[in-house]
Amino acid sequence: MDLLGRAVLRTLDHLDVPWVHYAGLSLGGMVGMWLAAHAPERVRRLALLCTSASLGPAEQWRERAATVRAAGLSAIADPVVARWFTPAFAVARPDVVAGHRAMLTATPATGYAACCEAIAAMDLRPDLGRIGAPTLVVAGADDPATPVSHAREIVRRVPGARLAVVGAAAHLANVEQPERVCRLLRDHFDEEPGDR
Repeated sequence: MDLLGRAVLRTLDHLDVPWVHYAGLSLGGMVGMWLAAHAPERVRRLALLCTSASLGPAEQWRERAATVRAAGLSAIADPVVARWFTPAFAVARPDVVAGHRAMLTATPATGYAACCEAIAAMDLRPDLGRIGAPTLVVAGADDPATPVSHAREIVRRVPGARLAVVGAAAHLANVEQPERVCRLLRDHFDEEPGDR
């Protein structure tokens, strides 16, 4: 996470952006937690979607990385994508599911495997108490990849964090319930500091 977080900081520096409101989903949320804890002056408001501060077992992630390096992303695409959407959404919108599967399999295998290894080594829980940015944590009610219990753990550890659980949504809650998730993000990022 340190390498990924520092890459974001370099990008912000390159763009001459002194601070941001940050929203990240899954691995993006993990990077967001690292940023808010290690570069707090750069993150004014934080939104963490369908993510976790510690996502074991580590060996599972290392095995996935090894599989992807050996056989490519098509070897793991179907079970991974099945966790991204609820069964009802997959039946109703097979085109969306297929598009996300195509996006996954087009990802460079080395980059995906390295991210799996970063997740295997990650434990951000000790850092969460250092996050001072107003934080919204969004969880998909039916997310098997990062269950609601992981969101509750983040909320318990980040001072003043708030939890929103989105019904009829799995890991890509923003895709299954875009209006609800967008409303939550807009309200969070538009809120004035004294409004809470």
